[in-house]
Amino acid sequence: MPVLKKLAEGDIAPDFTAPQDGGDDLSLSDFAGKMVVLYFYPKDDTPGCTKEAIEFSGLLNEFDAENAVIIGVSRDPVKKHEKFRNKHALKVVLVSDEDGEVTEGYGVWVEKSMYGRKFMGIERTTFLIDTEGKIARVWHKVKVSNHVTEVLETIRALNGVE
Repeated sequence: MPVLKKLAEGDIAPDFTAPQDGGDDLSLSDFAGKMVVLYFYPKDDTPGCTKEAIEFSGLLNEFDAENAVIIGVSRDPVKKHEKFRNKHALKVVLVSDEDGEVTEGYGVWVEKSMYGRKFMGIERTTFLIDTEGKIARVWHKVKVSNHVTEVLETIRALNGVE
């Protein structure tokens, strides 16, 4: 597999269409004119991924007030996303990338290492996409603690809100 260039601030965010929880397809281009927080996470219902999804859900009204939508992406199937959403009363949209096109297109499908074992997986990464479809900010190797608040503060700063 060729090494993909990491997307950077100023790049056009690659458009995609993928199934979301609930069964409908979602395209990034559906959100033209809005800011999009596109966050990639390794796996539904694991501690860090659950905390991140709950925190984004808890601040969803504040993101809405800033003209921003939240989309979570993992390689879990739609049915698993639906169980995850229902179990934790999540309000964010969850996209299933079972074929890996989105995670590979955004350069977040990487070799990881745990306990000396190497494997491929999603690097927890968040992309903030502006109203023009350009990447305004990228957070690589996200640490969940305080991340959601930092993303919201970044959006407010871009919108000129203190």
